[in-house]
Amino acid sequence: MNKEELKVRLEALLLPPTFEEGAEWTTAVVDPAGWEGFARHLRSDAGLEFDFLFCVTAVDWRTHFTMVYHLTSTLHRHTMVVKVKLDHDHPSLPTVSDIWRTAEFHEREAFDLFGVVFTGHPDLRRLFMTDEWNGWPLRKDYEDPVNMIKL
Repeated sequence: MNKEELKVRLEALLLPPTFEEGAEWTTAVVDPAGWEGFARHLRSDAGLEFDFLFCVTAVDWRTHFTMVYHLTSTLHRHTMVVKVKLDHDHPSLPTVSDIWRTAEFHEREAFDLFGVVFTGHPDLRRLFMTDEWNGWPLRKDYEDPVNMIKL
């Protein structure tokens, strides 16, 4: 399925996304409230069947966060990116670890380094930082008293 065919297919969903143009892969922007349902469609709808979540990251824009999910279908050989904009003061999103098992690790990483809370996650706890660590070291507003780095 090429990019245009994939866009047409995604626009037919109940909560259709908006799209970013100019990227190598189809890039859909989804509202946080519709993310979980959209993800389930991506995983299970015939012709889409995005069965492999290979990358999840957070981007801190100072005013908001964007969660970025990279998905591929090993059956159909198409790839896409999904972006979800989150509130900067209280970043929260339903987990998709029950849809794609690889999300469990990636979501823990985003929680540990950015403070994004994934509701319903089976094991949301620090991954790299110690339990005593204060703050979220990859946030742009994070202040490191030892290294005194300000972004």
